[in-house]
Amino acid sequence: MRKSILILIVITATFISFKASAQNGDTTKYILQNDVEVAKEEPGTHNGGGKTIGFNFFGEAKSLKTAFRKRILKPGSSIGYHLQKEDEIYYVISGNGTMQMNGKTFAVKPGDAILTRPGSSHGIAPNAGNDLTILIVYEKK
Repeated sequence: MRKSILILIVITATFISFKASAQNGDTTKYILQNDVEVAKEEPGTHNGGGKTIGFNFFGEAKSLKTAFRKRILKPGSSIGYHLQKEDEIYYVISGNGTMQMNGKTFAVKPGDAILTRPGSSHGIAPNAGNDLTILIVYEKK
């Protein structure tokens, strides 16, 4: 009986040790960034003009195939109307604005997610008197 308990303890300890080492993986396998580390004042992209604050998260990450960005569009700025070459997602975090898509204009608000497909043209701007904060995700080429 004692021998069986000892074997069970050894097997359990080995399993726990193996499981713990699997869960405590190499912490160099992730990157944590905060807004303050990546914030950069920029003009509106695609000749949008005005003042924006761009957040290019993980821009220096090697072999990352996805762009993950946040942009705060200040009043009077925009992401200029441009032709899309890859799938791109815009997600409105805060503020209200107007999006142009293939010649049509529609309002955008917090919680809206817009998928723009290759071959479409679009631009986005905040309404007067408010910032428009958006997340932008697309595959890097």
